[in-house]
Amino acid sequence: MDTAAEFVKIWMKLTKEWSAQLEEELAPQLTAGQLEVLELLLAKEPMKPSELLPFLETTPAAITTLLDRMERAGLVERRRDEGDRRIVWIHMTALGRSEVERGLRVRAGVAGRSLERISAHNRQLLVYLIGKVAGTRESGTPSAEKAGEKSQEAGKEKGA
Repeated sequence: MDTAAEFVKIWMKLTKEWSAQLEEELAPQLTAGQLEVLELLLAKEPMKPSELLPFLETTPAAITTLLDRMERAGLVERRRDEGDRRIVWIHMTALGRSEVERGLRVRAGVAGRSLERISAHNRQLLVYLIGKVAGTRESGTPSAEKAGEKSQEAGKEKGA
């Protein structure tokens, strides 16, 4: 099996396991999709439902359904814009804030349990390398960057 195919197989297995664990640990108060919306609101609140589209990669109808469920659960509320009543803003409730904090801890725990299997240095290196593969890291975090540099130096010394 070539490296790319092996990477895809491992990545798919890992994300499937993480998704199942995350859904199980978030339930019954929250789903992974709801956590994603709350996390977006945490970063940029309030938001219009249409502003969620590029982040959630779904349809407007699916976002409406998701927001309806979240509103019924008391996680968010819709408020009409004072200046233009056609505009609806999504705001997190106090329960939504508490659930996003819990959800982020749960998600970090799910990932953390997998990462405990490898050394601290290799965790930093993994973050650095996946960041490079994803195209999200110019230079990575300082600790991950150092891990990447050390591995590159070690590879050069071995003639790799």
